[in-house]
Order: sequence, then structure tokens, then C-alpha cells
Amino acid sequence: MLDALSDEHRAEMLNGATAVTFVKRQRLFAEHDKAVGCWLIRHGRVAIDVRVVGRGEVTIQTLGPGDLVGWSWLLPPHVWEFGAVALTDVDAIRLDTDRIVARCVADPVFGRAVGFAMCGMVVDRLRHTRARLLDVYGIHRDHH
Repeated sequence: MLDALSDEHRAEMLNGATAVTFVKRQRLFAEHDKAVGCWLIRHGRVAIDVRVVGRGEVTIQTLGPGDLVGWSWLLPPHVWEFGAVALTDVDAIRLDTDRIVARCVADPVFGRAVGFAMCGMVVDRLRHTRARLLDVYGIHRDHH
């Protein structure tokens, strides 16, 4: 997602960011909780999961170095649509999403750039989610 931004906008996204670590099996956030923060993975792997009735938490995507975890903070209702858990020890950079949102409001050019970059990431994640859920439920797509 950050690669889709100009150097200036990427620097603005990283302004106020802090280094964080998660230990293996530590939950970054849970589905339906208030969405605050997002993380750029430097080292390690994070599973994005969803609760499935009768199956518990089902991994729908695995993210690694260079991937951004969490986008629900950007738009109302500001709750996590999925959960995230560390599959390994993880070193990440936590972006200051409150500051980013305020900056998006104050600078529409920056806000538009962030919005488009996030939309691209969300579309990619939704494609992965759809494919994974089709696999989970054993549904095979018809390829005409």
C-alpha cells in the first residue's frame, strides 16, 4: 500500500510511527473490536482470520514483511472486519492512524492518495478472502 504513494505521502504516513513487537500467537486485534492503528510488518508473519460458525477462527490470508495489517480504522464504523494474530514473532511499525486521519481531513490531496492506495489494498485482500472462503466451504468456482 505504501508503494502506491509518492515519497512525500509515504513519509507523511510514517510520521509518528513507532516500532512494536508481537510474540508468536499474540493477537493484534479481534474481529468486531474498535479499529485503531495499523502495522507495517518488518519481520515475521501475521494471519488475518475470521470467525466461522462451527470452525472457529479460520485464516483467510497470511501477511509478511512489507505488508500492511489493518485498514478498518480508515472508515466508519471503525471496527475490525477481521482478526489478526502473529504466526511468528513479529517486528512491525505501528502507524499513528489518528494523526493520519486528521491529516487526510486537513489535506484533501493527501487524503485522496491514501484513500486510493488503501482501496487498492482492500480489493486485493477481498480477492484473497473470497478465494480462501470458497476453499474453506469446499465451493469450486465455475471457470467458463
